[in-house]
Amino acid sequence: MPLLSRLLSDEPAVPDTRKRCFDPVVDADTRLLILGSLPGEKSLAHSQYYAHPQNKFWMLLGEVLGVDLKSLPYEARLATLLAHGVGLWDVVAQAHRSGSLDSNIRNRDDNDLPGLLARFPAIRAIAFNGGTAAKLGIKVLGGQAPHYRIVELPSSSPAHTKPYLEKLAQWHVLRQALA
Repeated sequence: MPLLSRLLSDEPAVPDTRKRCFDPVVDADTRLLILGSLPGEKSLAHSQYYAHPQNKFWMLLGEVLGVDLKSLPYEARLATLLAHGVGLWDVVAQAHRSGSLDSNIRNRDDNDLPGLLARFPAIRAIAFNGGTAAKLGIKVLGGQAPHYRIVELPSSSPAHTKPYLEKLAQWHVLRQALA
């Protein structure tokens, strides 16, 4: 119902229950941008990227960078990523989603990835954390995708049940993207 109609009716306003991503973590020295789909429930509750204790993101990326990211406080993790030329963001800006599964994302609005990339020209590689992020992100990038090294990673989520060592072997390609 349009806002004016709601204001004129006796129906209560329906709050926007869409889940929203976090601000991008990037700076002028970011060379590799890692994109997820949309933060899960635990991450949203803690206002932190990859906050679910079973999500292997911080372990995987820590092994790639040679830093124990998991043991660091959250703000230090982000600062360490930036110091290594790594940025974070999500493909989906906001959406309706029951639970944390990407398959439940509905009515999404995508982030302005081309706009972000234009503002940070040092970014040369884009890694997608999971299949949904890759599928949606490549569409959002459109004709810009060929201008970047694109890396599709297995999801760090516990819902993606590939064994950790198999995920790690694929995540090691990020070392080349940072070289």
